[in-house]
Amino acid sequence: MEQISKKQIVKWSMLALMVPLVAACTSSPGMYRFKSNSGISTSANGESGTATAAEDGNVPTMIKQITPALVKSERVRRDQQRSQDLGSLLSKPGAYSIEPGDILSIVVWDHPELNVGAAVVPAGAGADQAPGATPVAGFIVDHSGAIQFPYAGEIKVSGMTQDQARNLLAQKLSKYIKSPNVTLRVQSYRSKRVYVDGEVKAPGLQAINDIPMTLMEAINRSGGFLPSADQSQILLTRGGETFRINLPQLVQRAINPNSIMLANGDVVRVVSRDASKVFISGEVVQPRALPMINGRLTLNEALGESGGINPLSGDAKQIYVVRKSASEPVVYQLDAEQTGALALAESFELEPKDVVYVAATALTNWHRTISQILPGALSAAVGAAKPTTGY
Repeated sequence: MEQISKKQIVKWSMLALMVPLVAACTSSPGMYRFKSNSGISTSANGESGTATAAEDGNVPTMIKQITPALVKSERVRRDQQRSQDLGSLLSKPGAYSIEPGDILSIVVWDHPELNVGAAVVPAGAGADQAPGATPVAGFIVDHSGAIQFPYAGEIKVSGMTQDQARNLLAQKLSKYIKSPNVTLRVQSYRSKRVYVDGEVKAPGLQAINDIPMTLMEAINRSGGFLPSADQSQILLTRGGETFRINLPQLVQRAINPNSIMLANGDVVRVVSRDASKVFISGEVVQPRALPMINGRLTLNEALGESGGINPLSGDAKQIYVVRKSASEPVVYQLDAEQTGALALAESFELEPKDVVYVAATALTNWHRTISQILPGALSAAVGAAKPTTGY
């Protein structure tokens, strides 16, 4: 009776395991199944590039197999996105032009009575003088772009360089002074500023002065990049339009970043690397979130950083990259068991917020399903099937 009881236990256990096995193999959690618009059910390893809808009919999904042709098309699309027209930002540095708010220092040699300007307190944050500085004697350019100077009266200097303003003042004074020798320079730069924010050491306002305010000049004045800065994600906002600047890519395209000239009111923001993470989940050794390095991370690098596919539970045929696009989510699938799959994974570049998911094998899903439905059933069946040894 004891032997019969053990056989019955084994029989009942195996029968109990076979029923969930069929369900697990036909509907595995690791297998994606989608229903096409025509109502025909197709799996993730169906025709690549076909837009399908999920079984609940709510989430449209595009399945694309990662092939050499897809990698090539993705590279072309990515290059088109990165080649944003930066022509309006590229220019040669020019002389500083005087604008309303600037303070001018004017000296007429041999005529000290004309050299006394009004005492003006320089602006605080962002100006070239510190807050609380001693008032300086100078001639402030008013809101109309003019200054008041003895004998010469009102002089319009807005938009002029220092040399142009000096020549105009000398011409006005020549009616009263023979061959006037005039020195004119900007004493305090207060009319034009840019704002630098994000992953720099000292974010804040930066005054544009006689040194050309290039993109790199503004970042260096702000203390330079922090270690957490993503140099491929520099956002420059001008007049309601935002330009995305990728410094490593500019260097690759032989474009000098110092040729990007900033203008009054520009806002420069350096994005953190934490904002460009890729998430690795599923059957990998170490699921984790990986920051992209200067905007670049390949599928092969992401799998390598997470320890690779779990050899005990991962299905190398089912490596998915889930990407949220503007219209609908797109799922890319890679079969790592195919010849040349590792080369494709190295050429397939990920984008920020991508989710890399490695599905489990059918056997792993079956085991997990049984463990949830009948906890301890496998252990009991295996234990009962073991032959007993008598002493």
